[in-house]
Amino acid sequence: MLFDVEAAAISAVYEGINMGTVGVSSPSARRYDELQFTYGEGPCLDAVELRGPVASVDLSHPKELRWPAFRPALVAHTIRSVYAAPVVLAGEYVGALDLFRTLPGDWPAETSAGALLAAQMATVPFMDLLTDDSVAAISDPASEAWAELSQFARAEVSQATGMLVAQLDVTPSQALVRLRAHAYATGRSATEVARDVIERRLRLDAD
Repeated sequence: MLFDVEAAAISAVYEGINMGTVGVSSPSARRYDELQFTYGEGPCLDAVELRGPVASVDLSHPKELRWPAFRPALVAHTIRSVYAAPVVLAGEYVGALDLFRTLPGDWPAETSAGALLAAQMATVPFMDLLTDDSVAAISDPASEAWAELSQFARAEVSQATGMLVAQLDVTPSQALVRLRAHAYATGRSATEVARDVIERRLRLDAD
């Protein structure tokens, strides 16, 4: 695989939330990326916030204290090291390219350079999802660009969130927090919990 990694994913990030997965190298990569959404932490979010690459050479090392929920979940999936490079579109940090590796160790300089180049190329699928006008307006938080990007966000999670808004009489953000909290507490993905809500196999309490 490119960069000698086991999995790669491109995440869309807005206001500190992993909104959706734009592209993946495998089903496993999609699962790893969704863990960042479920736990609300991870290298893709940090890469966007810090506006630069983020890496961990050994997720199981005692001195690695970042991502207290996401990290052990990845280790449980036998992933030991991660690298994330931000994706920049029209001057706005809109997501990140995530690389996942099963072996610990330093990320070679050529891998880092290649990842940054790949992150630049990752703007293409973002632009494919947007109209020309929205690409130009993406730096405006009130623009329709973010509404367009949200169309590819996890559809089942969005539907379940809407149902929870009606059931619990809470705001959409509060409903999403409830859904993600339940996923975290039960060790499941947010999408799995969302499916149970949609199919009425699960009803979350108001408290």
